[in-house]
Amino acid sequence: MPQEPPYRRIAAVLRRRIESGELGPGDRIPSTREIARQWGVAMATATKVIAELRHEGLVRPVSGVGTVVGSAAGTRRPAPAAPPARSAPKAPGTTPGAPPVPGGAAAPLSRERIVATAIAVADAEGLEAVSMRRVANELEAATMSLYRHVADKDELLTLMMDAACSGWRFPADHPAGWRERLELAARLLWETFRRHPWLAPALSVTRPQLLTGALPFTEWVLQALDGRGLDGQTHFTIHITLFNYVRGTAINIEPEVVAEEFTGLTSDEWMDTQESQLREALSAGAFPTLERIAAAGYDFDLDMLFEFGLQRLLDGFAALVDGARHHRP
Repeated sequence: MPQEPPYRRIAAVLRRRIESGELGPGDRIPSTREIARQWGVAMATATKVIAELRHEGLVRPVSGVGTVVGSAAGTRRPAPAAPPARSAPKAPGTTPGAPPVPGGAAAPLSRERIVATAIAVADAEGLEAVSMRRVANELEAATMSLYRHVADKDELLTLMMDAACSGWRFPADHPAGWRERLELAARLLWETFRRHPWLAPALSVTRPQLLTGALPFTEWVLQALDGRGLDGQTHFTIHITLFNYVRGTAINIEPEVVAEEFTGLTSDEWMDTQESQLREALSAGAFPTLERIAAAGYDFDLDMLFEFGLQRLLDGFAALVDGARHHRP
């Protein structure tokens, strides 16, 4: 007997939580990001979970909130003995059911706990879900108590970005070639943006935030190009161009995640819904090249697009580096 697909198994778990009353009408169910992280599945699988529950009429999307249990889904909900646990993410390092701090007090607030909690919320629900009140609720603390550690939301965002970048670790035994070193840096940055989809839009190139956690990236790229005959302006411009390319491509990650959650369709599934309109637009023959390529099909993949662009960018850098070497006095 064939094994049931993962998305159906996960949907069954959430269905039981809804039918038992653990999740009642209006309660937010885990987002696709939360499902992917909790069950260790791909985003496409998590999206199918939401789509399955929506097809059954158990959940519905609510703009600005996420996907919630539908009004007719909780008719069998029993009166709970205690309030159900929130489904929102916990700060890294916290464990449900962990022993309390001696004396029965809650774990003390700290800047590190506040920032970690804010990142967990942003990773699961997007940066727009982060507020001082929301973070305080997750920490079961008074909102005003956070201001003893963080001045305001702007400072919190800066600390979040700094913490998200501070995990970068470059190998001590680095590749010898400058190109290999830049490839490693770009892929590390891309993986960081994949892990924190809110980060790329939050960063600025024209008005860069001072993030000490990001300085190792800058130093790594500049060292890779050092001593190769580049003038200072070109040297630093290559660094900015590389960073801006990765960030610019990564800005597409979060909108796609949100679109999948809201529509229940992956990018490929959404493109399929546009096929008939595209064929109609091309039917007059005014765009023969596009019509021919579209007829052959195109497999769009953001990771593939990033990798293709990275290699072409490095090809361009190579011309600069080689030219500087040949003109070195």
